[in-house]
Amino acid sequence: MLSVNNLSVNYGSTRVVDKLNFELGQDEILMLVGPTGCGKTTILQALAGLIPISEGEMTLGSWHSTAKKHVPPEKRNVGMVFQDFALFPHLTVQQNVCFRLKDTKLADHWLNLLGLDAFRDVKPSRLSGGQKQRVALARTLAHEPAFILLDEPLSNLDAALKDSLRWEIRGALKKAGVPAIWVTHDQDEALSVGDRVGILNKGVLEQLDTPEACYSTPASRFVARFMGEASFLSATFDDSDNNPENIVTTDIGNVPGTPLQGASGEVDLLVRPDDLSLSASHPQPNGTVDWVRYEGESRLYAVTLDNGSQLKVRVSHENAIKPGARAHMALITTHPLAVFPRD
Repeated sequence: MLSVNNLSVNYGSTRVVDKLNFELGQDEILMLVGPTGCGKTTILQALAGLIPISEGEMTLGSWHSTAKKHVPPEKRNVGMVFQDFALFPHLTVQQNVCFRLKDTKLADHWLNLLGLDAFRDVKPSRLSGGQKQRVALARTLAHEPAFILLDEPLSNLDAALKDSLRWEIRGALKKAGVPAIWVTHDQDEALSVGDRVGILNKGVLEQLDTPEACYSTPASRFVARFMGEASFLSATFDDSDNNPENIVTTDIGNVPGTPLQGASGEVDLLVRPDDLSLSASHPQPNGTVDWVRYEGESRLYAVTLDNGSQLKVRVSHENAIKPGARAHMALITTHPLAVFPRD
């Protein structure tokens, strides 16, 4: 099990990663997400031994690396998969996967499993982006690493291919039983693929939890906004025994809540677009449509309520309402929503 304790990385006088702590399970896929410049790739480079750390320690099996005792990359048994594939252009697929392997049985196994049999004698220039990424993954798995680092492996692929390939990669990692740390800027990718998700903000890990927990009960407003479209609705919440069902009261309906950070009294309720309904035919409109975005299967609306709050709501594409129209918005969710102290 990879263990990381108080890992910090400085670039000159600037701290890029600050006191990172986590353990990676035996076959766990940990997704790291965050805005550009938050330290995601720096963490991968530090774990691989490509850059020195300023504080803390990393331990896996027989090796233990600290700021004063650096373990070089070749001693860590770590595999890396890059967004630019990093294949040798002059070698065939089979030669790329078998590079520096004495026993090629595992290479054959992964070439078969990842659907690359027909491309064994093909060079990378003749492969699609998805095929190149499969080759890169097969090469990494064939070397039997103790863990794998993936640096935005799908960022150079089109949207349709990303959706299918992310599951192929997850399936291959699970079949191999190899733990992985996967860096991405795609929240949907992180939520759907990861066993756990870590959200970074300016080098600090703000939350590390299951995808469901990070989305439904975010540790901070930053996490709430980063992990999906988030609106905050003024509400009141009684945290006493008089409210055993934790009901939150708002102008557009009452819902069960999960109080965070000691929220009580005047609070802000985290509302996602799917927690709401929108109707232009309701006899009692309570808001005005600001804008609409057509998404194919759905439409996303921004609506300013009569109390001044602006919320985003996602409804069926058949529910077409023009900007400027009056409409009725209501909370329709039955699951508890996160409740934050009033800003």
